[in-house]
Amino acid sequence: MIDCVTDQTCSLADMVAALDESGFDARDEESVHHAALWLRRLGNDPDFLGDLMLERLRDRHRETPLDSAYSPQAIMLTHAAGGYFLRANIWPGEQDHAFRASGGGSFVYGTPHDHNFDFLTLGYFGPGYASDYYEYDYEAVSGWHGEPAGLRFVERSTLSPGKLMLYRAHLDVHSQLPPPSMSVSLNVMGMDAAQGWHDQYRFDPASDTITAVLNPTSTETFLRLAVGLGGAEALDLAERFGRTHPSDRMRWASFEARALLLDRAGRDALWRTAELSGNRLVAEEAKRRRREDA
Repeated sequence: MIDCVTDQTCSLADMVAALDESGFDARDEESVHHAALWLRRLGNDPDFLGDLMLERLRDRHRETPLDSAYSPQAIMLTHAAGGYFLRANIWPGEQDHAFRASGGGSFVYGTPHDHNFDFLTLGYFGPGYASDYYEYDYEAVSGWHGEPAGLRFVERSTLSPGKLMLYRAHLDVHSQLPPPSMSVSLNVMGMDAAQGWHDQYRFDPASDTITAVLNPTSTETFLRLAVGLGGAEALDLAERFGRTHPSDRMRWASFEARALLLDRAGRDALWRTAELSGNRLVAEEAKRRRREDA
């Protein structure tokens, strides 16, 4: 929770100018409070987001071509630059058509997860979604499916209008619940060039385990395609990645890619090699695959 009270308002342009000048570094308390103050001022204007959406509808986005790597529920407010970007997130209630048509999973409801980036969030419109909040020790886990997570329950609370929070990368875990009616949050999203290599996990609080990695990289996909389409050179690259790549996830992807070309006996031999790789994530995932193939 961030206690940041002001009655002042600002425009989106004013906030962008202020953050462009100073940047956003969630590791720096002064930077966090500076960004939080401007987010509070922007959130104090109840009309800016609706006006912005109408403006974009009128010009059909020709004047503001903002690319989005997020789901349709996210409205990108700025380009990603200067170590941050701004967005608004729409959270439909259970009675809204979007929820009934797409299901709660499309909006990450009921999916306990952490984040591989820091971000500020403000309840802007509507009653707000609730979350069950946990904390865990990212450095203590390897990320394999079924690994004990060490979740520590904190509380269940709601991102009510005006509530301002900092979500801390690789520490805070939350499982979101749909709000009573449509709600909107505003976010200042921190960016790091290396964050794509930092895993983001899905958890099962009931068993206190990690159940999936939520941010596979395009590099993993390219590797699988190269092995599937290529020849000896692609296999050699995958074998080398499996031994030496600095990312545990890429090491495991190299084994998965090669396994797709093998019969059951070949996969069993490959999984045994992976178990002896000396890498905890690779070894545990290989054990699971051997059990599934048995």
